[in-house]
Amino acid sequence: MMISNQKFTDRKNRKKLIRVVIQIMIILAIIFIGIAALFTLKNYEPYTEKDAKFSGDKGFVSLAYFGVERIGNQNLIGEKRLREHLQALKEIGYVTITQQDVLNYYQSGKKLPEKSLFLIFEDGRRDTAVFSQKILEDLNFKATMLTYPEKFEKKDPKFLMPKELIELEKTTFWEMGTNGYRLAFINVFDRYNNYLGELSPLEHARIAPYLGRKYNHYVMDYIRDEYGIPKESNAKMKKRISYDYEVLQDIYTKSIGYVPNMYILMHSNTGSFGNNDKVSAMNEYWIKTLFKMNFNREGFSFNQRNSSIYDLTRMQPQAYWYTNHLLMRIKYDINQDLEFVKGDLDKQKTWETLKGATEIQGETMILTSLPKDKGLVRLKNSSDFEDLKASVIIKGNKLGLQKIYFRADETLNRFLSISIFNNILYVTEKTDGLEKELFKLNLDKHDGKESLSIPEDKKAAEIRELETFVKYADSAEKAKIYVEKLKDKNLENAVTVAEGAEEYIPDLSVHEKGERMLSMFLKGDQISIMVDGKEAIKDLQVSDRKAGAVYLETAWGGYGWSQRNLADDVYDGVFEKLVITENTGAEKEQILFDSRRQGIDAILFKVKQLWEALINWFIVNL
Repeated sequence: MMISNQKFTDRKNRKKLIRVVIQIMIILAIIFIGIAALFTLKNYEPYTEKDAKFSGDKGFVSLAYFGVERIGNQNLIGEKRLREHLQALKEIGYVTITQQDVLNYYQSGKKLPEKSLFLIFEDGRRDTAVFSQKILEDLNFKATMLTYPEKFEKKDPKFLMPKELIELEKTTFWEMGTNGYRLAFINVFDRYNNYLGELSPLEHARIAPYLGRKYNHYVMDYIRDEYGIPKESNAKMKKRISYDYEVLQDIYTKSIGYVPNMYILMHSNTGSFGNNDKVSAMNEYWIKTLFKMNFNREGFSFNQRNSSIYDLTRMQPQAYWYTNHLLMRIKYDINQDLEFVKGDLDKQKTWETLKGATEIQGETMILTSLPKDKGLVRLKNSSDFEDLKASVIIKGNKLGLQKIYFRADETLNRFLSISIFNNILYVTEKTDGLEKELFKLNLDKHDGKESLSIPEDKKAAEIRELETFVKYADSAEKAKIYVEKLKDKNLENAVTVAEGAEEYIPDLSVHEKGERMLSMFLKGDQISIMVDGKEAIKDLQVSDRKAGAVYLETAWGGYGWSQRNLADDVYDGVFEKLVITENTGAEKEQILFDSRRQGIDAILFKVKQLWEALINWFIVNL
């Protein structure tokens, strides 16, 4: 018995040792990644006539990223995606320019390279520096890091501190800029026009799902009451706004030794320097006193000599934009041809791009639309097929169109189509030039999502607001008042849809991620469709049985709901693991297209995915 227990103990110890060794290896790998990201022996080399072309005044493009993460999400771009963006710009001839280059361009008439990029990273996040540094080094790109000096005082670990900013400058790949003293919101109303007043960034983040477009940034207007009447005098407004600029000047001077030359006024696109003439004049005075340049507009990337150096514009690429999305936006901003990225050239040969731009990377096809228009590709050698099966994971954002055509003629005057447009599944058929809707399904209903009434949503908004005010109250007395209001609100009855109230239909956000798995079975005069493994429609009658080609289409779905990047009118349709085969019932059916990885490539990719997931788990949980 003792021997058996000893063997058990030995096995247990061996497993424990193996587990510890694996953990140590992963930790060492993470440390290596961190050191590699921060340690550099390279120096930024300014552009020369050898690596940049000069051919008249072509202005410059300015891009501003919110932040960078290792993997990324819908708000912060991943390291890999950022590299793809900047690498593509490098390959078509872009070089980065500095703040001094911009000053010389406007003040001295100095020429810029015909493909000039002014690169910005906003908000001063620590992870931005870690995950973008190596990319800047590899591409010999220089960027400006923007910060809020209020963060220095709070010593928030998510944000870079002055000593780190000084070290970044020493690498030669960074310059400094500022978003202003603080990020704060005034004159805020929720979507039900409830007045919320002033909100800190933390308060704003908690309440954001219930907010509308009615709000302002701290230095852009008078502080007003619920009726829009100023709560402060002109003198008090001037003192409040001046305080922010004076504190900004003091903190930067003491912490890094100077005030950055570059400023971005939050928020943009007001047509002046504020939402009120007197407020605008106050901001203009301080901006021109403290800074040498200001980005006053957002949405478009192209700056020319005929604009003011205090009224520059920047584009804020979103984290979910694929590379061709960025290139498409720049192409139409500068009104010049650009070469789009293609990815896997072997798989590209299978398709003919008729509109927009197509990239194939791994198992994924990305079809980028033209602005306010569509993207369209045709599967070559597919014109003779009538009965087909297809499966695909559609990953474009919810706001937009992703469409598959079967049995289509060359002019698309005859076809059967399956599409998801703004989160609704459609089946349509076109014969003799007339298109008819055969089937329509709201995918929220398909998921079993319960209907919410407007009164229920309004109550939920008001509860979240009161919970936030309790959490961030600046005194025990105020917290107590909000607690009592919260109790009363929870007891209120909200009329449901079943009781006759109007259903709340949320506006789709341009940033809302989409992912649906479609399986389609077309045979004779019937089609069946499954969405996410669940039957959407079975044996739907279709009339046209002529053979035809397969097309994919994507299209912009409208501006949608967004508090930023309002000018984005390009859409990325994303088709992952697309498989199209004959549907003859034979044991072996012809495969028209299969984007899935095969053999050793699939195995290696899966191993890489598991390793990345393991690394990410340790980064999040250590």
